[in-house]
Amino acid sequence: MNLVKNRKKAIIVANKTIERHPVPVLGIDYKVKIIYKNTKITELDIEGKTIKISLPNRYKKINNNEILDLAIEKMYEQIAKVEIERAMEKYRIKLGFAPEEYEIKRMKTLGKCEESKITINPEIIKYNRKIIDYVVLHQYCHLKYKTHSKRFFDMLEKYNPEYKKCEAVLLNI
Repeated sequence: MNLVKNRKKAIIVANKTIERHPVPVLGIDYKVKIIYKNTKITELDIEGKTIKISLPNRYKKINNNEILDLAIEKMYEQIAKVEIERAMEKYRIKLGFAPEEYEIKRMKTLGKCEESKITINPEIIKYNRKIIDYVVLHQYCHLKYKTHSKRFFDMLEKYNPEYKKCEAVLLNI
């Protein structure tokens, strides 16, 4: 058994299985377990607090860290499509307006608003829905107010009176 330790992650390679702990999804920490098996397609299943990813045996030769990172990245992107769309629709209805377009894209920040376009980082899926909603609302407010003016924060507080708690969570990253 080959054991590699890191303060945030542990990878265990044994009997064709790789595990990593923890992987946050919607504010809950999950174990991720990759199982190599005789299959042609990749499968993802959640059992309790474990995300099981079954990969075809042909992927065994790829660096274990790389395949695990790629699988988690793809999972975040898929969940992000659903969760960000949910939050975007929520605020479109509440506020009565929407961005001209939005995209989900990896970047250094969790969200940005430029020229009537909102961009949200799929890494936001690590946080719970309150934080996701806050980040989306924050970007919606930037559609009206480009800077963090008093009116910007008034609007933010009107639609999320607990926004300061969300900001505190994000500042403790």
